[in-house]
Amino acid sequence: MAAAESALHQHVHTLYSEHNRWLQGWLRRKLGNACDAADLAQDVFLRLLHRQPADIREPRTYLSTIARGLVIEHWRRRELELAWLETLAQLPPAHAPSPESRMLFLETLIAIDRVLDALKPQVRTAFLWAQLEGLTCRQIAERLGVSLATAERHVAAALRHCYALRFGD
Repeated sequence: MAAAESALHQHVHTLYSEHNRWLQGWLRRKLGNACDAADLAQDVFLRLLHRQPADIREPRTYLSTIARGLVIEHWRRRELELAWLETLAQLPPAHAPSPESRMLFLETLIAIDRVLDALKPQVRTAFLWAQLEGLTCRQIAERLGVSLATAERHVAAALRHCYALRFGD
């Protein structure tokens, strides 16, 4: 096991040595920011260590695919942060949460976003309407233009997904 782990580390080190500069440039063009590009490039190589890739025939294609997903996560997180900051700006100072609470809320929002993003669009929409707007399955079915049974399945699927993530089923 130690030999395999050492070989993996050497493989990732070689990829890093040969492609990190290129990857940072690629990310800098996507993000417009050298610091964020450097951070995301590091994250790409950390993911490689966790994925334990075998033979990578096209390293730049492989690395850019991982990086593209991280760029999407980066922009989604940025949008959530901005929305959260706008919400906080509207609060009276006496009701503003502490800096620690702000970070916890933001991390929770990001986790919820990831969970919801894993759902199909109609399932996510049905779930959000049920949870946030209190719509019944009949109302959801009318809004989505689907049968009542389909709306019920959508809400149930979302609840099962959330439950499975919460309790590891």
